[in-house]
This record gives sequence, C-alpha cells and structure tokens, in this order.
Amino acid sequence: MLTWVAILLFVHTAISAKRELFKSCAESGFCHRNRHYAHEVTKLGDTFESPYFVLSDSIDCNQLSCTGQIVKQLKNTQIMLPFEVDILEESFRLRIDELRSDTHFHKLNSCRFSAANLSMMHGSATSSKISSTMNDKSLQIFFNDSSATINFKPFKITIFYKGKPQVILNDNNLFNIEHYRKEEENSMFEFESDYDLFHDSFKDSRADSLPLGPESIGLDIKLLNMSHLYGIPEHSDRLSLEDTSQSDPYRLYNVDIFEYEPYSKLPMYGSIPFLIGLNPEVSTGVFWVNSADTWVDINKKKDTYTHWISENGILDLVIIVRQNPKEVSTVYSSLTGRVQLPSQFSLGYHQCRWNYNSEDDVRDVHSKMDKYGIPYDTIWLDIEYTDEKKYFTWKRELFPDPSGLLQELDETKRSLVAIIDPHIKVGYEVSDYLESNGLVVREKDFDTPYHGHCWPGESVWIDTFNPNAQSYWDTLFCKGSDFAGSSSNLHVWNDMNEPSVFNGPETTFPKDLVHFGKWEHRSIHNWYGKSFHEATYYALINRSPNHRPFVLTRSYAPGSQATAAMWTGDNAATWEYLKVALPMILSNGIAGMPFAGADVGGFFGNPSKELLTRWYQSGIWYPFFRAHAHIDSRRREPWIAGEPYTTIIRDTVRLRYQLLPVLYTAFYESSKLGYPVLRPLFYEIPENQKLYNIDDQFFVGSSGLMVKPVTEEGATTDSIYLPDPQIYYDFFKLGTTLQGEGIHELEVDLTTIPVLARGGSIITQKLRYRRSSQLMKHDPYTLMVFLDSEGTAKGKLYIDDGTSFNYRLGHFLEISFQYSNNILSSELKTNIARKFQDSLDDVLVERVIIIGLPDDFTSVKAKVTQGEKTWISNWTKENGYLVVKNPRVSISQSWEINIEV
Repeated sequence: MLTWVAILLFVHTAISAKRELFKSCAESGFCHRNRHYAHEVTKLGDTFESPYFVLSDSIDCNQLSCTGQIVKQLKNTQIMLPFEVDILEESFRLRIDELRSDTHFHKLNSCRFSAANLSMMHGSATSSKISSTMNDKSLQIFFNDSSATINFKPFKITIFYKGKPQVILNDNNLFNIEHYRKEEENSMFEFESDYDLFHDSFKDSRADSLPLGPESIGLDIKLLNMSHLYGIPEHSDRLSLEDTSQSDPYRLYNVDIFEYEPYSKLPMYGSIPFLIGLNPEVSTGVFWVNSADTWVDINKKKDTYTHWISENGILDLVIIVRQNPKEVSTVYSSLTGRVQLPSQFSLGYHQCRWNYNSEDDVRDVHSKMDKYGIPYDTIWLDIEYTDEKKYFTWKRELFPDPSGLLQELDETKRSLVAIIDPHIKVGYEVSDYLESNGLVVREKDFDTPYHGHCWPGESVWIDTFNPNAQSYWDTLFCKGSDFAGSSSNLHVWNDMNEPSVFNGPETTFPKDLVHFGKWEHRSIHNWYGKSFHEATYYALINRSPNHRPFVLTRSYAPGSQATAAMWTGDNAATWEYLKVALPMILSNGIAGMPFAGADVGGFFGNPSKELLTRWYQSGIWYPFFRAHAHIDSRRREPWIAGEPYTTIIRDTVRLRYQLLPVLYTAFYESSKLGYPVLRPLFYEIPENQKLYNIDDQFFVGSSGLMVKPVTEEGATTDSIYLPDPQIYYDFFKLGTTLQGEGIHELEVDLTTIPVLARGGSIITQKLRYRRSSQLMKHDPYTLMVFLDSEGTAKGKLYIDDGTSFNYRLGHFLEISFQYSNNILSSELKTNIARKFQDSLDDVLVERVIIIGLPDDFTSVKAKVTQGEKTWISNWTKENGYLVVKNPRVSISQSWEINIEV
C-alpha cells in the first residue's frame, strides 16, 4: 500500500499538467463576477450608467499630486473610494483605496493591501512636478510632455503623450471595486453576479473562509492604435500576447504546475503584472501593482482593450508612455529595481540533475568535464543531498566532507549550488526554532502554525514577511555553520517557493492563511516566492558582504531581478518545449527579469541525441545556462551521447565561454538601463511592424549579434529574417554575407547555429579554452570588426573583477571601440579606479579581425599607438578579411590601430 507521501510524489511527477487542479475564470469567484460585469455592461451599451463618479469638490492638487474621492453609488448609501494621482519617473500613477468604516474584521488587518509596501517600488524612481486645471466636468494634469484628463462623470481617464491620446482608463466602464459588506447585506446591482461572493465552491478550495467577503478590483485599460502586447509572464506561450475574448484570460497566480503545457495561458511559477504595447510611433507600459490572484483579458482590434482583475488589494497602476520599448523598460526598471550585475561564474555553464547522489558522483562528473574538455562553472545538488530532506543538513554517509568537496571544486574555480526550499520538515532544530519563535505561516485562527505536505512530508513554511525571520535565516547560511562551512563557493537554489503545497488548493497555500502584519495570504500570494529568495540573497550577503551571491528562484515577482535568476521550471524533453523556451525567456526580459533560462535537454523524459544537441545550441544563448534532468531521466552529461554529439556539444559550450565578454557587457547595460539581455528584434527596430510577431530570433544585448537557433527536428534548412537593409555577416563563415530586409533561407546541418553579426558591430571574444570562467580573467581578447556599408563599426566592453561589489567604487573598465576612416580606436570611460585599471595591464588584445574591407586591398600597414608609443603590427589577409596579429595593446589603456590600405 502506497504511503500518503508516496502518492503525492506520484501525482507531482506525473508527466502531464492537470488542468482540473487549477481554476478556470468561470470557477474563480472574482474573475467570474468581473467577467459577468463586463458582459452585462457591454450588453447594456449606451444605456448603462456607471455607479462610479468623482466628487469634484473633493479634488485637492499641489505640485506633486492630486487627491480626491470617487463615489460608488449604491441604492441607499455611498461607498467612498479615495484616490491619488502622482507622476512617478515622469509616468502616470493612479491609486484607489476604500474607506472601510466597519471595524468588525476579526484579527485581520482592516486595510486593503498595497503591494508597493513589499519594497517593490524601491528602485531609483523620482516624483515629477505637475500643474493642473479644473472645471465642473474634468481635471487636467500636465507633466513633462504628457497630460492626463480625469473625467468626473462617468469616471474616465485619458492619458496624452506629445499631445495625442494614448491610453484610456475605464473607457468601457468596467471599473469595479467590490466594497466591504457583510453576507446578510443586499448591496448588489441587478447587473452583478453573486457567484461565490462569500464562499468558494471550487472542489479543493471549499474550506476558504473568505473572512472579508468579496473585495476584488477591476479596470479596463485601452491602448490606442496598438495590436501587439508583450509581457505579463509567466506563461508557456508565444511572445506576442493573444486575444482572450474567446478563451480564458491570462492568469497571474504563482503555482507549481508540474509539467506545464506548451502554448497555454495557465498560471505558472512567477507573476509580473507588467506589459508593453507598441506601434511604430510610441510604446506604452502598463504596470498593475498587485500581489493577489490576477487575471488579464485581452481584446485585440485596431485598439487593444485589456481588462485587469485582481482578487483584492488597492488599485495601484502606473502607465508609462514613451517613444520606444527601450525607454519604457528604463522607466519600469527604475520603479522595481534593475537586474543584479551577476557574479561572472553564474554566466558560465551549470551542470545539474535530480540528483548527483554522493561526493564520488560529483567528483566523477567534475573530472569527466575536464577529461572531455568541456568548460563548466557550477555543479548542482538537488534535495537528495540532505539528511531525510531536512534543509541545512547533509546526508553524511554520502556527503561526509562537504567543505573538502567545495575546496576541491574551488581549485579550478568551480562552485556548488545546493537547493533550499521554504517548506521545513517538522521535528528538527530548524522547524522547531521557527515554530517556537513565531516565524512560520499560520492558520486562519492566527495561533496554529500551518502544516502541509511537500517533499519532506509534513512541513511548516517560514514566513519571510516577518522581519525577524531574516536574522535567523542569516545564521543558517553563515560561515562556520553546519551547512555552509567556511566556503564562499557555495550558492543557493530556491525551488518550490510559489509556495508549492502538495495537499493545498491549486497546489499551494490556502488563501486564508495569515502572515506577519495580520495579512491574509490571498493579499500577498504572488510576492511570497520573492520574499523567500530575497531572504536567501541577504543571508548570503551577510555571510560574505563583498561577494556577489547567486540565487536561483522558481517563483518570482516584480523586483526579483535585483536579487535572483529564474528558470522556466518543469519542462519536458520534446521539440515543443525547446521552441517555447525562447519566447518565455524573451517575455521575462521584457518584464524586467532578464536573468532567465530553461532546463537544457528538458527536465522530464529523455531527449534524443539530436534534440539534446539542438538544445545546447539554443541554451548557450539563455542568460542562465543550465542542463537539468528529472531523477527518473537517464543520465545525459555531454559525453554520454557519444560522437559526433559530444564534440558538437563541447564546441557549443566553448562558444558560450568565448562570448562571455559580450554577455557580461549585455548584463552591465541591463543593470544600468533596464534593457533585456536578449532582445526581440522589435526592441532594436520598433518602427518595423513585420518584426512584431517574430519570437524565435533575438539580438544579444547591443552587440549586433543576431541569433536564430534551429528548433526543428531533422532540419536541413532554416530561415532567418533580416530586420533592416543593413549588411549581415555569417559569424562563423566570415566571407558569407546576407543583405536585404526579409526572409533568407540557410542550409544547416547538426553543427549549425545560425548567428549573424550586423554590419557596424565590434564583437569582443576570449578564444582560449579554460576550464571555468574565472580562470579566463587575464586571457587576451580578440576583436571582430564587422563593417557597415559606410565602412564604420562600434562596440562596447565592460570588465570588472566578476565577483565583488568593488565596481560600485569605480573598480571597472567601460571601453568603447570605434572603427572609422580605417582607424580602430579604444576609449576608456573616465573616473575609474587606477588600482583596478593597473591590475589589467597584462590583459592584451591578441588579434583584430576586420571584415568588410574592399576586396582589392593587397598591401596594409597596421600602425599601432598606445600612450606615447607607436609600432607596426603584423597582418594577414584571409578569405577577404584582414587579421592584425598580436598588436600587443593592453585592454586597460586607450589605443588606436591605423589601417593604411
């Protein structure tokens, strides 16, 4: 007879997403009611009179904000909804709350929850000054080159950018706030539904007590002249969001969805309620600041109508209107925080499976990676390394000397990542301490610690919203602890932090559990995973204050990018999952979470050798590059496939390491400006509408490298879209060029990765094989100069020590390269620390390759100048391009090479 935990394990690992475990909109009380509201309002058309209006005499404006009252007019009373408008980072922000006069809230916090209170809007955002005018029908607010008109009755807001209307809030009168009322009250309109107002009828959620009754919020947001929207991850779907008028809306609710389905609108592990719409002239960002269960309906026409619905909380909304998506990303990231500048090792190759079973197993993989010449930076341990799945312990019979193992890995500058989840097995020192000190999530009675089931069996969950939890969490990771020892090359993987609860409704917490601050879990659900991985990040900071931590999280929310990387969870070893990984990663980048990846090879199942090879060829471009596999999958380390696959995979992984300077520079740019690391084509050329549906190609940062991985089984040809008239060079066959906007057909074999370099780009590489990224620090650079039709090119390179926070003190190099008039020059950004600059004097440029010179050149003089010295460098002509050999210039000083043809 199977035990209860064994049954749960079987259900959890079954290879299919079980839709019946998750609510549809029709089964979700608040989504059902708001969709019904929308249907009835639409059916009534012009005869509908909204119950919401602004009290004109309540308006009060100053230089920074306008406040007032919106009235919800019921039959016999009025509900007062105070609102505030301010301009945050030159963008329009609207907040609407509810005045609740009834004090009968049991022990719960009586306020509507503000998700911004979770330090979500903690970036570098600044408020802007406004001016305003008002008459008896409307209020106009002016800011920068934008304005907003608030119509009083019916309540409606139109946002203008450069004099043109761009966004309309409540154009369809779908604004709806379900006010606080008791069950016995009859305060509904005839066009409203009473479905699950005070009870949840979904089969697994019937115990939900709904102590505050219905409290959902809804609003329609109309984006003018836009039919393409992107963002609101996480969904296993295409990049361009689809019309949902004939389907369920997109749902944002962090759940453990087992093996998710490709091309689905079901909720997943993370939730970022942010999207971007664009047309050739303008781009608009919509940021719905809410941490509760949320649905987003999309109706695409000439204008796109979106309907946002959340279970509770205040209505907090930021509308960002700018000229292009890059500018929108910069503003959005200033609100939520920008991506961490990662430790350089974390951009290398990660080798993982569930599970490497012992120290001997780890050592065997470690040695064979070197034997087969495959660079890697990190090996991972899943849950089986623990003693009976008790986190912060080691199974000593299999891992007798973790510190010694870590030291051994450190000899070749490798790291170890170990999994730590938020569910803590009951009955040992960690869970005992958490329970006895009130640091766990509690039942709705406020007194009883919540016990649920996950991998260890019966478990409690740390309440990381409790500020006192951080100090204890710190002690578990500190140097000298049983878990971490004295090593600095141990990093952490936070999984199952949606949170995943095997016996919970929709595989997660009951919504009426209680957190610190007397908040119901339903109010903060989508931010729980973020609070957990942040606690881990800061515990690692406390362990080593000047060492950049690496934390991988499965669950995430706005702002997670500042402290963690993410991956797309439990995918499978099929071609469809390979294909859908790219739009998922691109979508996360658009939503401000660029440090993203997918399990290379697929987590569930066994990939064919061809699929595994193609997945490596795609995965080397993921910002987070990790191979991972389920415990029941066959071993698939790169050497197991045999030839020719092992050699192809080896060379593919080496390419990742050669291009680490490009990737690290892209991360630096993202950390400064908020741009995605991998950019959809329309990010670079937003005026070209033909690019808006392309989600299987991308640019790597601003490097000019454009990639289209092969994702079709048995492919002998592939097509790539050139987004503009510029010349493009085959990155591997330097004599081959493509030109002309549109589709170009390519011949491919199993070794082919279609990579093009845009004319006008300068690409930096490190071509020497090293076993890990940190061993490459003092290796020389090769510069590849791809000339445009004008004979010019430019590029950037960012360098720091790759491990510490000293870059904040100026310990970095930011280098600009330019080729013009046959002169290649390097220029360093000023205000850098001299000591760090001097430490790189021995890092040289060993080769410059210039592609695109006139075919008829026969004689060249390469005159090199650095500082006060000038000398002549050797050169060769190879297949029509010029190679300047060993110019002997240091990367740490400005220099120029004059090519006299």
